[in-house]
Amino acid sequence: MGVNKKTRKFAQVKRVISSRDSRLKKNQLKQATAVPKKDKSAEVVREIPQVASSLFFQFNEALRPPYSVLVDTNFINFSIQKKLELIQAMMDCLYAKATPVITDCVMAELEKLGPRYRIALRIARDPRFERVKCDHKGTYADDCIVNRVMQHKIYIVATNDKDLKRRIRKIPGVPIMTCGTGKYVIERLPDAPEK
Repeated sequence: MGVNKKTRKFAQVKRVISSRDSRLKKNQLKQATAVPKKDKSAEVVREIPQVASSLFFQFNEALRPPYSVLVDTNFINFSIQKKLELIQAMMDCLYAKATPVITDCVMAELEKLGPRYRIALRIARDPRFERVKCDHKGTYADDCIVNRVMQHKIYIVATNDKDLKRRIRKIPGVPIMTCGTGKYVIERLPDAPEK
């Protein structure tokens, strides 16, 4: 009969208290002398953004027919893909006259896209579309559209861009038009006031 061999168990080490343990006296002293953190709710609000006078309980009274629809680059591209005629489909969606508005930044974006998007560029150059001049630097259309809508809440924004829609939803009283299958869809357009 031989002696049973005793294998050593791995990872069996005496447990040691870490230097940050709250049971050590030096850490208890640090906690007692620590400065309590300020609550963010206790801070005083110094500036509240000015709300447009045309807004009344999220109802934008400045939006009346004929509607001005700020059109984004990808909205035109989606309209072409879905074979929708831009002005006619807008009128079908809004049940009123609609004027598509295109900024210089959107036109510059369409021109940068090259010959593949020449049909979109031809549609954007339609004389029935209203052109708006931009006085800022750069040609990033999303920033341009958001700034214009913040200043003048008379536009409906037509876009299929998720990031731009997320930014515009934060602005009260601005409806968003998107290109669905076979028709345009609008969100946040208030109902007609009852007389």
